[in-house]
Amino acid sequence: MSRALFHLLGVLWLCWCLTSIGEAQIEYLRYKDPKQSVQTRVRDLMSRMTLDEKIGQMVQIDRSVANANVMKTSFIGSVLSGGGSEPLPRATAEDWVNMINDFQKGALESRLGIPMIYGIDAVHGHNNVYNATIFPHNVGLGCTRDPNLAQRIGAATALEVRATGIPYVFAPCIAVCRDPRWGRCYESYSEDPKIVQEMTEIIPGLQGSIPANSRKGFPYVGGKTKVAACAKHFVGDGGTTKGINENNTVIDWHGLLSIHMPAYSDSIIKGVSTVMVSYSSWNGVRMHANRDLVTGFLKNTLKFKGFVISDWQGIDRLTSPPSSNYTYSVQASIEAGVDMVMVPFEYDKFIQDLTLLVKSNIIPMERIDDAVERILLVKFTMGLFENPLADTSLVNELGSQEHRDLAREAVRKSLVLLKNGKNESAPLLPLPKKVPKILVAGSHADNLGYQCGGWTIKWQGFSGNSDTRGTTILSAIKSAVDTSTEVVFRDNPDNEFVRSNNFEYAIVVVGEPPYAETAGDSTTLAMMESGPNVINNVCGTVKCVVVIISGRPIVIEPYVSSIDALVAAWLPGTEGQGVTDVLFGDYGFTGKLARTWFKSVDQLPMNFGDPHYDPLFPFGFGLTTESVKDLVARSTSAAVGARACIFTIIVTTLIISLYSTG
Repeated sequence: MSRALFHLLGVLWLCWCLTSIGEAQIEYLRYKDPKQSVQTRVRDLMSRMTLDEKIGQMVQIDRSVANANVMKTSFIGSVLSGGGSEPLPRATAEDWVNMINDFQKGALESRLGIPMIYGIDAVHGHNNVYNATIFPHNVGLGCTRDPNLAQRIGAATALEVRATGIPYVFAPCIAVCRDPRWGRCYESYSEDPKIVQEMTEIIPGLQGSIPANSRKGFPYVGGKTKVAACAKHFVGDGGTTKGINENNTVIDWHGLLSIHMPAYSDSIIKGVSTVMVSYSSWNGVRMHANRDLVTGFLKNTLKFKGFVISDWQGIDRLTSPPSSNYTYSVQASIEAGVDMVMVPFEYDKFIQDLTLLVKSNIIPMERIDDAVERILLVKFTMGLFENPLADTSLVNELGSQEHRDLAREAVRKSLVLLKNGKNESAPLLPLPKKVPKILVAGSHADNLGYQCGGWTIKWQGFSGNSDTRGTTILSAIKSAVDTSTEVVFRDNPDNEFVRSNNFEYAIVVVGEPPYAETAGDSTTLAMMESGPNVINNVCGTVKCVVVIISGRPIVIEPYVSSIDALVAAWLPGTEGQGVTDVLFGDYGFTGKLARTWFKSVDQLPMNFGDPHYDPLFPFGFGLTTESVKDLVARSTSAAVGARACIFTIIVTTLIISLYSTG
């Protein structure tokens, strides 16, 4: 009997031990338990991390130097695709998913299994990826004055990005471009901070709308069909002297707060997950080293709780020449409040320098903990620990017809009609679809790369029609006109050719070549060389509408008098049918200038409200037209009304006559 009791006690003891071990195991995995609060999970994981693991989380590297072993052994927190950095040419959504999952599996094999977050520029749709829907750049979207449209574009972009396995985008750019000479002006919605504020509605589109009880400043990402967004570039990047990229913004505190800061406040209220620091300076202080603004204002005053990320090699540029004192650059940027550092290639040096700075007590451990807590907060919030691996369930969202229809809508709403007829009594638009023969001319009429602009497939954009799928304006014209109408295309016709062909009218499509960042800085703001020649040869001979494809207002004042109709189409993206939708009157023109169109570059900078304001076309200008359908309906209604009026007069006259004779 005692032996049986002994065995029973032994079994009970064993059960107790196993239960205790199980509870300990559950306790150890608390940060992996989705039932725990995000804050609890962050604290638990932080308590288990070594300095090496924490610093690894602060590092973002380019995909070209990433592999599973690097992710595992260096504890890398993030990987990105820089402009044009892709798994292979014309990579499919499945190709992207497979590459990213390979990196993620390496991260998950690290000691604590912390998933990495993959980021990419998606500034006008999923712009690095073949076959994606390319929406109009922000310069055009600002002219729509339509925050709901921005929100819908954000939602569509999120789906296309997630289709390729990516959960994080470096968008939106909420710069307030105050000088069109800046090479990034097309990334800005407007010179007016109010319009830029309104268009931050793209953030709920990308991330999802924050719940009603959300705490201010905390990041929010609403599931597997949404992405973490990034408001950029903090702060004042659109106000640099003479529009020089990465230059100095000279403005007082009140000006910074009233012009360049409002959209950041709105973005934070909407739960934006990350903020990217600008290359530029404010009154001589580089933003990547500006502790007062990054930590003092963004984090402490605006209560931003997500993470702050550097721009591409942004900390290197704190010295001149770049990287000449790299240890100082690491110290200054981390002390300023940068949490994740985009060190695309030489990440080992960054890790070594930051580790030494911490171990030497130059950078306090509290600063490292603050950075890592913010990064982990975003990762937990977006569900990355529960769903670290991408799947192919959304691949059909990439370039879907629904998204292309949305982009087409965005194009037609962004177009601004600047002139319609050489006198008000003889408007040229809308154009008739059924005529014997028309001319389409200009370098931009049949060039998908030109109409998409920079940040498309490659960093600086591309030329031609083969790098992605879309519809050029020429193709759209051929589809829009009657089958009996002959469409003749010449990119640069001479005067004699135009005169001898008896065209009913001409559509001239000219503008700027693609560019990005500093490569787009311009002191002349001239259209491509052939543009003026085409305008002169065509518009001097036949009725013409000139469509300008550009990332900003450019010099057109010398040619306006010879042009019958003038349209600012900005950088419309892949859906050229949006242009023909309004040219031929399927829809009316509704866009209004979101930035001032100057007469001469000598006037710049010139913004609405300036004392020397004397524009060619003022901020807010834009002629409107009715669609052909509405015009017909109105004419029919008027005719019916006129007939009814005549009938009433006749009947009334007859009654009066009868009454008089009676």
